[in-house]
Amino acid sequence: MPGGRLTQQDRQQIALGLADGLAYAEIARGLDRPTSTVTREVMRNGGPAGYRADLAHRATEQRTHRRKPAAPPRGAAEPAPQSHGRDPEAVRAYEELFTTVMMQSGLPKMMSRVMVALLLTDAGSLTASELARHLQVSPATVSKSIAFLESQTLIRRERDERRRERYVVDADVWYQSMAASVRSLVDQGELARQGVGVLGPGTPAAVRLENVARFLDFVAESLARAAEQAREVLYTKPEPTPEPTPEPTPHDPADPDDRA
Repeated sequence: MPGGRLTQQDRQQIALGLADGLAYAEIARGLDRPTSTVTREVMRNGGPAGYRADLAHRATEQRTHRRKPAAPPRGAAEPAPQSHGRDPEAVRAYEELFTTVMMQSGLPKMMSRVMVALLLTDAGSLTASELARHLQVSPATVSKSIAFLESQTLIRRERDERRRERYVVDADVWYQSMAASVRSLVDQGELARQGVGVLGPGTPAAVRLENVARFLDFVAESLARAAEQAREVLYTKPEPTPEPTPEPTPHDPADPDDRA
């Protein structure tokens, strides 16, 4: 990352840029930083409307202090090395950013952390103990989060060959989320249309509500159609990489096997 960690002066410049209505990319250029650095910094510290430079700097120092490695409990499994040559710090930062975005959508923090951990594992599923070890929280905390996520049909459980319960985020959860949004838009549209009858057709307030209802109807229909058409994309599997064809070995004219 250019320039290393963000300084308090950097954070003050971010706060000033947000106050001036600058885009993240423009603020990042002024700091000579990647746009993702500014985006992550703002989203993790209150969002565009709630970002405060001094609070963000203090919170970062506290997080850094908490991350100091402690001696693992006796018998605890060592953290698995990152596969596929991934940068552990980049993966951790991305996981934090993803969690923050999930929280911005309304999901509580611990539930967001569990969802993101399940989404980012190559195994496709994790046990409760694996989640607790990865997130460094108690099994009871994981159990509460799992119970909530299951009640919202955001995850499901299955058993592996050792009869252990594993937790999975189905690809279809994104489609179901869109479907729930469509239902909410339809309900809002119907409510707005009911107001037309209550307030009297043709009155300014009723006309406003009728326009809202027609807008919501259009958006709901478009979203439902797009989600249905794109649903199969969620199940697209990567095409296998073809193995390179070995080049033919040139024949040696002096080879007795090549002689007629």
